[in-house]
Amino acid sequence: ITLSDTNNPAIKFTSSGITEGDTIAAGSTGTLLVKVEFLSTVSSTPSNKTSNLTVTLDYVQAESGSVPSEESAADKLIGTAVTTGDGLYIDTYEEGRYVYKGANPNNYITFNGESAGWRILSVETDGTLKIRKNTSIGNMVWDSSNSNNWTRPATLNTYLNNDYYNTLTSMAQNQIQSYSFGIGTVMWGNNDLAGQIASENSTTWTGNIALMSVSDYLRANTNAEQCSNLSLNNTNYQTCKTTNYLFSANYSWTVSSYAEDSSLDFAVYSDGLVSTKACSGNYSVVYPSLYLKSDITLSGEGTQLNPYIIE
Repeated sequence: ITLSDTNNPAIKFTSSGITEGDTIAAGSTGTLLVKVEFLSTVSSTPSNKTSNLTVTLDYVQAESGSVPSEESAADKLIGTAVTTGDGLYIDTYEEGRYVYKGANPNNYITFNGESAGWRILSVETDGTLKIRKNTSIGNMVWDSSNSNNWTRPATLNTYLNNDYYNTLTSMAQNQIQSYSFGIGTVMWGNNDLAGQIASENSTTWTGNIALMSVSDYLRANTNAEQCSNLSLNNTNYQTCKTTNYLFSANYSWTVSSYAEDSSLDFAVYSDGLVSTKACSGNYSVVYPSLYLKSDITLSGEGTQLNPYIIE
């Protein structure tokens, strides 16, 4: 984009709007704004009171069959990030990561043909999206052998990655990114969320479907003063459950196991407590969690009535 004028010393031309390198897709338009400025540095009216401007725009037609790159899902979501209220926040514990927080952020997404049936938990550093089903798939034991070893594999691991996975549409299966889930142990009543996250990530399992971790649940809360670690959450659970969209009025499993007893795993209780339950013999509801590939694009606004849709 070149602006050429007749060099009137009193008049300055500048442009904004479209810039060099922009792509204008077929059927769309781009706007070039030209600002005409009478310079305040000129102390007297010049004899030449006119100036002619020529704007030259060179362009290159995209090659036949090529499609201009679209905004990635991660970029679209990051563009909505907030610093207050419900919404997407920069993760203060893992650099380059973003997490949804609040009582009801606009993070609904349609997946597996289920309109607004899932919620986006986070935007990962590699552009993948971690999502969780918004409704339970039923009450199940974590592991029938009473072991909190997810990689054994646990009973629930086997079910999610076989029986449940096979109920998904072929399109949905193709959109899933096999991922390394942090499944490390969590200490009871700890007040160090950064240390807890490090412990969770110290042991990983790679697969298609798992559950949210205890730290996923805690990081979804906007009330940092009262709810920002396990100890605070369990002290103020009646308050904390009101500012966390991942709370549901039932017992729900997490993928995080208890560090001090191999027969116990953590669950979010129906009153908002995050506590341990026996892996076998105790049934809790299951909300599958998985990662979407980084090359997807999204339309929609993330509300329940206008959820994000994978294009």
